[in-house]
Amino acid sequence: MSVNRSVFRRSAAVFAAGAAAVVLAACGGSDDSSAGHDGHRSASPSVSASAPAAQGQHNAADVVFATGMIPHHRQAVEMASLAPSRAESPEVKKLAEDIKKAQDPEIKSLSGWLASWGEPVPAEGAMDHSSHGMAGMMSPEEMDKLKDSSGKAFDTAFMEMMIKHHEGAVDMAKTEQARGSFPEAKTMAQGIITSQTAEIAQMNMLRGKS
Repeated sequence: MSVNRSVFRRSAAVFAAGAAAVVLAACGGSDDSSAGHDGHRSASPSVSASAPAAQGQHNAADVVFATGMIPHHRQAVEMASLAPSRAESPEVKKLAEDIKKAQDPEIKSLSGWLASWGEPVPAEGAMDHSSHGMAGMMSPEEMDKLKDSSGKAFDTAFMEMMIKHHEGAVDMAKTEQARGSFPEAKTMAQGIITSQTAEIAQMNMLRGKS
């Protein structure tokens, strides 16, 4: 009986020692791996969370704003590019220069946002097809009329068309302010509202309107 108990005790002791060794090994492995895996775990959520954050957590309204404003700005720049050789008024030439300086960089920013969001950037020359019905856009016939004018006739046509064009851009920017979520797009929209509203007032003043 005592022999059996002795054998049993030795077996139990061996088992306990083996189990303890397994537990210690597991704990040691857990510590090592937790440093690695926990590091990855803590990094992974932050990386995946920062990806949308890097994209600015944009929404569909931001995409519509950027996609529409690119051809809208391109046409304004095209109109402004006619002024140096056709305008008579120094004020109109200066206004056109300011429009180009403001909107060329915005086109680049808008295109960059769309690319980072995985959205197509409107192709150059696509405005005739993609922008039908867009607020403030000039028709091909109106653009031809502007190109064919010069002197005071150009100044008058340019301001009439640019006022309409700016009003469309301001409406688009207000929609972005109300519905968009991408902070940089909303900041740009506010800038468009502020600057183009001021330019509309300037052009109305130049046309002799209050």
